[in-house]
Amino acid sequence: MEQQARVRRPPIRVVLADDHPVWRDGVRADLGSGFEVVGEASDADEAIAVIGATSPDLAVCDVQMPGGGGLAVVRACARRTRIVMLTVSEQERDLLDAVAAGAVGYLTKATPGEQLRAELRRAAAGEPVFSPSLAMLVLGEFRRLAKQATGTNPLTEREREVLQHVARGYPYREVGERLHISPKTVENHVRNILDKLQLSRRQELVRYAIEHGLE
Repeated sequence: MEQQARVRRPPIRVVLADDHPVWRDGVRADLGSGFEVVGEASDADEAIAVIGATSPDLAVCDVQMPGGGGLAVVRACARRTRIVMLTVSEQERDLLDAVAAGAVGYLTKATPGEQLRAELRRAAAGEPVFSPSLAMLVLGEFRRLAKQATGTNPLTEREREVLQHVARGYPYREVGERLHISPKTVENHVRNILDKLQLSRRQELVRYAIEHGLE
């Protein structure tokens, strides 16, 4: 028992941002002891300030909030912390804009509590997470981008396989198991893909899509 206590991981520090206090209360209750809510906000400006003051491991934001919504938070804070959108919106434009701005995930508010906890743990570790109903939208966008990779460094077949699995929402560990490679190798492939597509900054994704007629 004492050994288990010593190896227990510290809770994931989270900021919750939504203009509905009842929703924030519900999410806080769903998160349980594996997470610590270190700050809350009801609009984008407040969320940006709270994230700056608390330096959380993860921020969970609604897309639609006063002050520019979750996208404003992502654009301002994605370099400082990992951000997941948790929203009722299933609009493709909202999803792609959030990913382009730097969000590591996009989940709907219908996500059950146990699944939400699992997805947020993955997001806090840096893995992309998407609701199953939205994963195919991301996969479709990645496929279109992959087809545009030309020149001396097109995507390899292995990189395409990794991209497809990651876009479907599989964690790096599971991608590695499916492709018989290590999670670290999966992570390296993802970095290579971003470099080849010249998308090392996620903010460039939308501009790239527009320039190549991928809207």
